[in-house]
Amino acid sequence: MGTGGRSGMTTTTIMRTDLLTLTQWLSPAFPLGSFAYSHGLEQVIADGHVPDAAGLQVWLEETLRFGAGRVDAVLLCQALGGADVADTARALATSRERWEETLAQGTAFAQTLGKMGHKVNPAALPVALGEAARGLDLVPADVAQLYLHAFTSNLVSVAVRFVPLGQSEGQAVLAALHPVLAEVAEAAAKTDLTQIGSAALMSDIAAMRHETLDVRLFRT
Repeated sequence: MGTGGRSGMTTTTIMRTDLLTLTQWLSPAFPLGSFAYSHGLEQVIADGHVPDAAGLQVWLEETLRFGAGRVDAVLLCQALGGADVADTARALATSRERWEETLAQGTAFAQTLGKMGHKVNPAALPVALGEAARGLDLVPADVAQLYLHAFTSNLVSVAVRFVPLGQSEGQAVLAALHPVLAEVAEAAAKTDLTQIGSAALMSDIAAMRHETLDVRLFRT
């Protein structure tokens, strides 16, 4: 990752500043509109498959290991390394809502950075983030891990509102998933595009069925 234009700063200071920059980009306060998306979780909860914290943890772990969590992390690491994976990201979206979810957030991310003086091409969120993060002095696995943390945090927030769960229960689920986030991120940093793919079929089907859900709080 580049550090040009920041002469006079120590390497440690640059890394800490870059970490704060990435944290800002992935903060709930950054205007991506993530709160409006459930990644199909609303449908799963409506079907009764995630009735409590234990069910939520299982569902999220499978999504991270075998579904969009893994795919997004690989796409992010590839984009961070300079690969053009915008079309690949679109091809891997398993439903209309899934594509709209990631593209809308990635576009909002690019637009916000543009207003801050940083040009990033609108694309699926992990791709846009990977392009933006090329200038940060951070290890790819760490970037992917923080991305996955933000992704998972948003889904925990969905469950807290819709299951419903208590805030403490939701945070306990998120904390329990920290080792999974680290493991998936580390693996993604070592995975090339020939090995990308997902097998979270129930999650994909839920996202497709959500398109026709009668009463919805979330866009996906």
